Parts: sequence; structure tokens; C-alpha cells
Amino acid sequence: MSAILETSELPAVFDGVKLAAVAAVLYVIVRCLNLKSPTAPPELIYQDSALARFLLKSCPLLTKEYIPPLIWGKSGHIQTALYGKMGRVRSPHPHGLRKYLTMPDGATATFDLFEPRSEHCTGEDVTMVICPGIANHSEKQYIRTFVDYAQKNGYRCAVLNHLGALPNIELTSPRMFTYGCTWEFGAMVNYIKKTYPQTQLVVVGFSLGGNIVCKYLGENQANQERVLCCVSLCQGYSALRAQETFMQWDHCRRFYNFLMADNMKKIILSHR
Repeated sequence: MSAILETSELPAVFDGVKLAAVAAVLYVIVRCLNLKSPTAPPELIYQDSALARFLLKSCPLLTKEYIPPLIWGKSGHIQTALYGKMGRVRSPHPHGLRKYLTMPDGATATFDLFEPRSEHCTGEDVTMVICPGIANHSEKQYIRTFVDYAQKNGYRCAVLNHLGALPNIELTSPRMFTYGCTWEFGAMVNYIKKTYPQTQLVVVGFSLGGNIVCKYLGENQANQERVLCCVSLCQGYSALRAQETFMQWDHCRRFYNFLMADNMKKIILSHR
């Protein structure tokens, strides 16, 4: 009789274990997807000026609450992974001309030039000079998407290919791109200024490119000639502090550090 009673209690125990397992899985999903994180308008830090007021008036999205896609939209990790996958399938393929510039030390700088596909709304000639993120170039999905949208709105685009980043372009000097070298970007800008003397410039930098373009504009006041504005996206401000941050496990930072370091190793070894 006691044996029968013991066996009759086993299903209830198993049900409790299953319930605990399901609860644990749901908790991990909620935490990973940041489902409990509240949405809010972005925090804007700016100096009150005519340009700032114009941007706020022209871009109302800057002051609106961001409503992300359901379920996965609050997770930056999933957004990054999904765009990385979807971008390879759906990203546009703008057609441009690759330009080659010989640097004083023998290095061969390259950039891709994309002509506008419509007239600019002001009727003027405007060129975006674009510096991609670390180890990136004009063939990356986010660059192709950005260039395609800019072309449709009347902008010419010049996209720097970081030295050594393109797999089919060999190095012609014993160096590749670095965190603060502005030589290749400056050579591209000078080419655009000479080739299109009537054009105005919009300087754009993504991540590492943001550091390079801001450094370039600050190195010499002459570099700011014919520049309408500079846009720095997702720029890191301190390489030393970022290095410490990326060694932490919080928010999977160390995993991203591993991915970026592995990518850099592949680029370096491809040129050995």
C-alpha cells in the first residue's frame, strides 16, 4: 500500500519540476529580450543654436518615444543578429566606381564613388564623404543601405575602404588602418574637392569612422572648408576606457570583444 502511495505522488513531483523549468526559461527569455524595460524618448544633449533648432524641427523623431517591434525589438543583441542576417538578403547593391590613390609612403588607398540618382532638394551639388566602422568598407550591408538612401535623395557619396579591410585589395606598404590615422580619409576628401570644385561636403563617420572624421576636421582648420556639417554615429570617445569596458561580461560585452578581435586577427593574417 505504501509503495502504491509513493508511486502516485511521482507525477505531481514531475509536474512541479516541469513548471519550475518552464518558469526558469520564461525568466531567461524576459531578461534576454528586455521585455520589462520601459520605452522613453531619447535624451538629447545639445547647445541651443540655429542649427540645433533646425534639426529638431526637421527631425521630429528625435523627440518622440521609440516604439520597438514586438517581442524582439527591445533586445539590441537580437536586433544586431537579425539585421546581420536580413541585410545579407535584402540590402541594396548600389553601383559605384572604385578609385585608387597612392599615398606618400606607397600605400594604396581606395574608395568607392556613387553618383546621385536624383536632384538634391536644394538644387545644389552635395557630396557625403563617409568613413565606415572598424575593419569595414563600402561593401558592408549598412553602408550599402545608407548609400542607396542617400543617392535617392540627391547626394553623391564617397565611401572610404579602410586600408587592408577589402579582401581582394593587397597592401602595398607595411601598414593597415589604425584607430587615429586620417591620411586615407584626407586623401579621399582632397580628391572630391579637386574633382568637384562646386560641391559642398557632408562628413559622416560610423563608430571608428566617427573618431577619424572628427579628428580630421580638428587637425587643420583648412580641412573644414566647404563642409556643411559633420555627423558622427555611434562614436567611441575613449579607446582606453572602451578597452576596459569590453573586458566585462555584463551585457555580453566580452563576447563582442572576442568577435571584433577575431575579425581583426583574420584581416592581419590575410596580409602576412
